[in-house]
Amino acid sequence: MEFKEIIYEEDGPIGTITMNRPEDGNMFTPLMCHEIRDCINAIRRETRTRVIVLTGAGDKFFCLGGRKEGMEDTQLYAGVLPVLDMYESIDRLQKPVIASVNGFAVGGGNVLQVICDITIAKESATFRQVGPIVGSFDAGYGTWYLEDLVGKKRAKEIWFCNPKMTAQEAMSIGLINKVVPDADLKEETRKLALQIADRGAFALASIKAAFSARHGGVGGLSRMTHDLLLPGYLGTDEHAELAESFAQRRSPDTSKFGK
Repeated sequence: MEFKEIIYEEDGPIGTITMNRPEDGNMFTPLMCHEIRDCINAIRRETRTRVIVLTGAGDKFFCLGGRKEGMEDTQLYAGVLPVLDMYESIDRLQKPVIASVNGFAVGGGNVLQVICDITIAKESATFRQVGPIVGSFDAGYGTWYLEDLVGKKRAKEIWFCNPKMTAQEAMSIGLINKVVPDADLKEETRKLALQIADRGAFALASIKAAFSARHGGVGGLSRMTHDLLLPGYLGTDEHAELAESFAQRRSPDTSKFGK
């Protein structure tokens, strides 16, 4: 696939998505949101990659959030920055997603790293959740998932007071996983991705689905049962016997049930 505002590259089992608007803080536009969604949806349909890395172009910005220009003048979907399409695609991807934070992660950029499964950051990175301070808010992923990471009281403080946090401060409260020297970010991210890639792909998919089901409602549970459990069931003797007996209009052989 060809993209205008992101770059996608593969390195063995690692797929890397780079937000490529460094001149504007790698802020996502409607196009970037759709490109990240489309890229991840394509990744869902292949088995080459086992871990995905999300990062920003350049060495100053991971992502400063979203540009709210360019939408139609409507209260419907066409008038909203399609960040949920991007967030949902990350959340339902069966492969672990690592945020490699190479600079400022602010506003929607911080929400973006929160949604990723693991976050590694360079030492000079800065994290800040804006919203009320700039006349905006995130009433879904950015609140519930943040509460999961840092607790309700801390999450409310982050949203109400909008403090700037160093990478070390962010790690100390559980907002991110790991901090590395600036010069080592790319190599340390690759090491982490390769370590995870050595784990069982089906096991990782099942674990991620279990975490996602908590907030996913019927959609989250369906991703676990339909995408993970149903294919296995279709290979059982029970399924084969039930399908054959129905087609042959006979009673099933129940001795094959549970096998």
